[in-house]
Order: sequence, then structure tokens, then C-alpha cells
Amino acid sequence: MTEMPEAYPLTLSVDYPDRKLNRLTTFFRLITAIPIWIVLGLVVGGTFGWEQDPWTFEWGYGGLVVLPTVLLILFRQKYPGWWFDWNLALTRFGTRFGAYLTLLTDVYPSTDEEQAVHLDIRYPDAKADLNRWLPLIKWLLAIPHYIVLFFLGIAGIVVLIIAWFAILFTGRYPRSMFDFIVGIIRWWLRVLAYAFLLVTDRYPPFSLE
Repeated sequence: MTEMPEAYPLTLSVDYPDRKLNRLTTFFRLITAIPIWIVLGLVVGGTFGWEQDPWTFEWGYGGLVVLPTVLLILFRQKYPGWWFDWNLALTRFGTRFGAYLTLLTDVYPSTDEEQAVHLDIRYPDAKADLNRWLPLIKWLLAIPHYIVLFFLGIAGIVVLIIAWFAILFTGRYPRSMFDFIVGIIRWWLRVLAYAFLLVTDRYPPFSLE
């Protein structure tokens, strides 16, 4: 039998809203998102601003434990569990916010409940799974992804605008557009897991799936 490839250590799925979405909150989404946007910005150390685009909302590096993790993997080959738990919880919170901002759900994002956004990251065995030197250059190795995701982000903004109009007129998020936006977020998260959360040495696939 053909051996199935091992799943990437980060997985994301978002429940498709198979119902009429709230047109009113969709129309005013940038306004209704402000309170939770402020909360998220405070959690990550005030690194958020209106000048940032929807594809960078969850990369509030001021909140993620990145540089200390680099040093501990480098010198001790250790990834403290509570650092991982914090990074995972913050990434989940940011992803729920992103799903709300990109209209994937009209349920107001929770600070701690999973809701319709299912994000899982596998905790690494630092000694067995992680090369102690790679954290120094992972951000550099991920440059091809940054380039591709820049153009995907532009396409995503166009799709998001079309989806906004579709929801206002029909109450529905076109499924193909929904899957495309989820795919972009999933891709970004895999790059985040590799280059900044440092939970895997496995290079992220160039895929929306």
C-alpha cells in the first residue's frame, strides 16, 4: 500500500456558514470589529493599527514568544510548554479575529472559545524534531512564501470585496471564495508556524489546501 504523507503539524479548518449571514454586521464589519481589535492589539503589545492589512493581523510579534524561543532552541534544545501554549492561544485568538474580519463568520470572536475556527498545532519535541541552528535562518528561508503570499493577499482582497457584496445581496458567502480566503489564512499560518512559532523544521507547502 502507498504510504500517506504525514500531515503538516499545523492544521486549520473553518466551518462553512450554511445559512444566511447577518447583512447588517457584514456591512459595518470594520466598525463592529473595533472593540475586539483593540483587545487583540493590547494583548500583542499595541502592534496593531489601521494601516495594516487583513493578511497581517495575526502576526503581532510583540505578543508571540519568538526571540526567547530561538535562544532556548539554540542553546538548550528546549521549547517550554507554556511558551508554546501561549503562542497557540494567541494565534487561535488572532485567527478567530481574522475569520470575523474577512467575513468567514458573523459570530463575534471569542477570546478563548474555539467557535467555528479550528486551529491545531502539534507541540514539538525540540531535541528530536528541531534543528538547533535553523531558527536563525528560517525567516530568511521563508522569503519565497512572502512573495507568493503578497500576490495572494492582493487577490484575496479583491475576492473579499466581491464576497462582501455577495453577502449583502444574497446573505451567502460563495463557497469557492470562502475556501480561497481560508486557504490564504491557512498558508500564512503554516509559514508562521515554520518561521516564527518555530514548531517545525518541515518547510511549508506551496498550497492553499
